[in-house]
Amino acid sequence: MESQVSRNKKTTKDIVLSGILCTLAILLSYIETFIPIPIPIPGFKLGFANIVIVVILYKYGLKYAMSVNIIRVILSALLFGNALSFIYAFISGVASVFAMYLLKKINKFSLITIAIMGALTHNIIQIVVAIIITKANSLISYAPFLIICSIISGSVVALLSSIILKKLKRID
Repeated sequence: MESQVSRNKKTTKDIVLSGILCTLAILLSYIETFIPIPIPIPGFKLGFANIVIVVILYKYGLKYAMSVNIIRVILSALLFGNALSFIYAFISGVASVFAMYLLKKINKFSLITIAIMGALTHNIIQIVVAIIITKANSLISYAPFLIICSIISGSVVALLSSIILKKLKRID
């Protein structure tokens, strides 16, 4: 009986924490829609929601990070997007979380490398999906710009994630 109560408390805590983290990721996604970006690349975002995903990946692991990311993508598409934005975000989001997880699991890469690889994976997969959907191979011309943007946004995500992880370590 005691173990069932303990398991239920953990599950309740996990559900509440997941809700809070999903809400934070959605809020960050929404906020970044108001930030003007002087880059002429359709659909480019800074990726602030990935701060939450990176923190979850480091603190709780792949399953938790993937779950929160998928829920965030679904809810963001329902609230702010459309079916097409959902397809792009879902496929690239799953791929980027998995890429970051694989690099983290190898245990030879820094947080900044992992976050940049997440951003790179996200952007490259979006280009591939866009080419498949539109059949416009010329979209590959965006790749050099997106690589540069990925390095910058991935670095910012890594810096902010690192600060949060250090604060959480002190709290633990």
